Amino acid sequence: MQASHLFDIRETFNRQQILICFNGPFSRSIIEELGNAVRSYMESQSIAKTAILDVFSVFVEQTQNVRNYLADKAASGTGASDLDSGTVVIARTDDRYVVTCGNVIEAGDAAGLVHRLDALAALDKAGLRALYKEQMRKPRSETGDSAGLGLIDMARKASAPLEYSVQPLDDRFAFFSLRVAV
Repeated sequence: MQASHLFDIRETFNRQQILICFNGPFSRSIIEELGNAVRSYMESQSIAKTAILDVFSVFVEQTQNVRNYLADKAASGTGASDLDSGTVVIARTDDRYVVTCGNVIEAGDAAGLVHRLDALAALDKAGLRALYKEQMRKPRSETGDSAGLGLIDMARKASAPLEYSVQPLDDRFAFFSLRVAV
C-alpha cells in the first residue's frame, strides 16, 4: 500500500462514519480487544447503555460465528489459506449502529446459510421471539451447536431486517457478509 492510500482510507472511514474496521485472523484475544475498544469508545460518547450492549452483543456474535466457522473448517481438514481470516466493520448511520462482518466460505455452505437468513427475514418480532424460545427448549448437540440462537438473537436485536451478501470468488469459495443494524 502506498502512503497516499492511507489518506483515502481515512476519508472513506470518515465519510461512512466507521468506528472500527479489522481484517485478519479472529482470535479470541483480538475479538475481546476490539470489543473492549468499541465499548469504551461508545461509553465515552455518552451513548445509551442498551445501544452499547446491543452493538457489543452483535459484534461478539458475528465475530465468534466467523471464528467458529474457520475453526470447524480447519479441524475438518478442509480449511484452506483463504479460510483463515475475517473482516468486521462497525459504523454509525443516521441514528443506528451497523455491524458488518464477513469471511470467505466454501461455496457449498452458502445455500444453507442463505436459507436460514431468509427464513429469519420472513419473521416479525413476535415470530422471532417464538422461534428463539423454541430453539432454547431443544436439547443441544454434543458438538455444542447452538441451533442458530445467535442468528435469531441478532435478528431480534436488529432495527431492520438482516442483510447478507454472497459473492462468488471461484468454483470453491465465496465471500459471505452479514449486516446487522441496531
